[in-house]
Amino acid sequence: MEAIRKQASKLREQVARQQQAVLRQFGGGGYGGSDTVITDEEELHRHQKLEKLYISTRSAKHFQRDIVRGVEGSIVTGSKQVEIGTKLCEDSRRYGSGNTCTSGNTLTRASLSFANARDQMEKERGNLLKALGTQVAEPLRAMVTGAPLVDARHLAQRYERMRQETESQTIEVSKRQAKVRENPGNPELVMKLEYADAKLQDLKSNMTILGKEAASAMAAVEEQQQNQTLQRLITLVEAERSYHQRILEIIERLEGEMRVEQQRIEAPQTPQVENITSSPPPPSYEEVSNGVSASQMHNGTSDAMGYFLGEVMFPYQSDSEFELSLSVGDYVVIREVTSSGWAEGECKGKAGWFPYDYIERRDRVLATKVIEVI
Repeated sequence: MEAIRKQASKLREQVARQQQAVLRQFGGGGYGGSDTVITDEEELHRHQKLEKLYISTRSAKHFQRDIVRGVEGSIVTGSKQVEIGTKLCEDSRRYGSGNTCTSGNTLTRASLSFANARDQMEKERGNLLKALGTQVAEPLRAMVTGAPLVDARHLAQRYERMRQETESQTIEVSKRQAKVRENPGNPELVMKLEYADAKLQDLKSNMTILGKEAASAMAAVEEQQQNQTLQRLITLVEAERSYHQRILEIIERLEGEMRVEQQRIEAPQTPQVENITSSPPPPSYEEVSNGVSASQMHNGTSDAMGYFLGEVMFPYQSDSEFELSLSVGDYVVIREVTSSGWAEGECKGKAGWFPYDYIERRDRVLATKVIEVI
């Protein structure tokens, strides 16, 4: 259909040029003068402009429709992913709440952390899909089926029909001019020529007005399509960027929590129990005097055992009787630090193992503060 329409347009332009040649040949005498030729050239230019606007707005309309279809497809697929992710979240939370393992609760805590993170991610995905629907798909769909585009296309089509009628009337006037020249002085032929010419002038006047209106409307629609489609694409990109940033934050936080649980699984067990029983007792807290480093105080000389104090920065809950539970703000006398990242020490009269990364070394601590906390 597009090829046929283009071919018809070329034929009409060819006829118009032939008409202009005929009018120039029979110029003067009040018919087909230079004013008529100039008007035809202007209309030809306006017609070509409308052709380009029609093609441009139609292509933009199809592109908008493609975007809407793509976004709607993403929403359908994303909704299914939300459903699957929510089910996985529920399964993980169910396992974590059951706590059926007899050798520890490391996987229990990890599964609960995973469930909470997955729940947050699915909520973020749902918010993204909602934004894509309301801020991208709906505005573009409204433009595709909106009145401005439909009205502008109707004006262009009305102009096209009137232009064809004007071309036919121009041919009719040329024929009647030829008959008048062949039969000069025939009043009936002259009257018919005058009537045909008056009708032609009326058609040309209406065609010019309608052509200007159609061109203005089509140009306005084209500008709106270009600007609004670009803005919807920017909104689409910004929504996805914000979504992925929040998802990355959730995943990084989840990874950190699960790494902690992994360290607990890989923590030393039996060998460190023997070390706890065989390690010498920690220095008494009375030895930690005001402003004096614990690592520097052992019988008045440098401490060969390497004891030092650490302040608890993160809480830790022991998983076995050989581990030491810690609270934020506690002070621990540390006696040994292994290469695997675990430390052995004493806090509040109890000895055990704990992650070394949970404490921060304090070389100078007031004895009153240490005794108060311990």
